Amino acid sequence: YPISIFFIVINEFCERFSYYGMRAVLVLYFKYFLHWDDNLSTAIYHTFVALCYLTPILGALIADSWLGKFKTIISLSIVYTIGQAVMAISSINDLTDSNRDGTPDHIAVHVVLTVIGLILIALGTGGIKPCVSAFGGDQFNEDQEKQRTRFFSIFYLSINAGSLISTIVTPILRGQECGIHSKQRCYPLAFGVPAALMAVSL
Repeated sequence: YPISIFFIVINEFCERFSYYGMRAVLVLYFKYFLHWDDNLSTAIYHTFVALCYLTPILGALIADSWLGKFKTIISLSIVYTIGQAVMAISSINDLTDSNRDGTPDHIAVHVVLTVIGLILIALGTGGIKPCVSAFGGDQFNEDQEKQRTRFFSIFYLSINAGSLISTIVTPILRGQECGIHSKQRCYPLAFGVPAALMAVSL
């Protein structure tokens, strides 16, 4: 096996953990932190998911016409990591809680950071989606059909393992209490761990 294969599999595990982990608590964050109603929370959530499935077209165009697969993966993974970090920062209650009453004083700051973070994540996750599996397949020679087939099995196992583990772990992290001045549900931890794993992935 080419050694790059192991990096690609670990990258995909961390990336899927990051995406599905963040998504697992996103509607709760909208409702209980940003205090959006059910309709707005649902609309924004599904708009974000739709954008994540629309941006692979952009990623494919960038890879095929301009940067190539590797540079596209690196560039958009940086965008993705920044987006996850912005989401984690947006969920820090104490960022705008100047009177220390346990609620953000300037919710608009959190909303703006959240929207920026979600757009960057959608660009990142969608943009690398059409490139990573193809880039993995490119690592093999023509006579390595058996190894290539096994790689794709392991690759999709890592995708599903990352997704499964993150949807169990992230809500547990959110259930913890954290905060400098007042204890709140720990959205910074629930978004921060996926952001850290995206940095590892990068």
